[in-house]
Amino acid sequence: MADLSLFSNEQIAALLSALPDPAFILTRSGRYAAVFGGTDSRYYHDGSGLVGKTLDDVLHPEKAAWFQAQVAIALASQGLHVVEYALGRDDVKGIGTDGPEELIWFEGRVQTLGYQVLEEEAVLWVASNITASKKLEALLRMQSETDSLSNLPNRRKLMSSLTEHFELFARYKTPASVLIFDIDHFKSINDGQGHLAGDRTIAATADVCRRELRATDFPARLGGDEFVVLMPHTDSEQALPITERLRQRIAEQAGATISGGLSEMTAGDLSYEEVLKRADDALYCAKRDGRNRIVRS
Repeated sequence: MADLSLFSNEQIAALLSALPDPAFILTRSGRYAAVFGGTDSRYYHDGSGLVGKTLDDVLHPEKAAWFQAQVAIALASQGLHVVEYALGRDDVKGIGTDGPEELIWFEGRVQTLGYQVLEEEAVLWVASNITASKKLEALLRMQSETDSLSNLPNRRKLMSSLTEHFELFARYKTPASVLIFDIDHFKSINDGQGHLAGDRTIAATADVCRRELRATDFPARLGGDEFVVLMPHTDSEQALPITERLRQRIAEQAGATISGGLSEMTAGDLSYEEVLKRADDALYCAKRDGRNRIVRS
């Protein structure tokens, strides 16, 4: 602990003002009692105009209520409360279209003060801009979940989504269908035209999926020339014309045909693997029956 007797009041005030990150004194009722620091102009604007205002004066109701709740949590804990949060132009009153288009992320370190301010309990709220690290985290997550050739979600992300939707089905009976398809005679494309031609076919097939499927559908590359499309809130009867249109568009636009198997989640399924197995069996029926077709199980 520093010996503050070594510093004059003016020096202490100067030290507080020089803090790179802004520090707010917030009372239990949500009033800004004081603002210190925030000198890192890359990330912060002058916050001195907040003094005397309340959270409700500055923020829209939902966000103001969230901040008020965090202050209450910190006061109840009588210690340090750490939170991550985002602020956008829709959260702050009076900014409108002048505010940043992207969300700005912060880490808030909220420490209870051992004395009252303006006759209320109060906290010290230090806000650090963590937008850059959040963007890097999102980029790394996306890269870990995206197939580099097709730019579709990879197997890992697919299994996560299948798990999520199977849990929804098991709990609420929310329907979902699954299509598995692969590219007909893909080995011949690789052997006859080279692996670059095979790569181009996979990429073109993925592009058709992005263009032709609905916004709610989830196409992914399972591996090799095999793809899976998860269709939430859709039973197999509803899904069949969607998959037929996809098959036709791939034939027209990707220079290759596909064979696929379609199935849906049913009451007897214990896991999404059973749905995949039925769809995979139907895929092999499509191949056996002459390819370039979708078979529904």
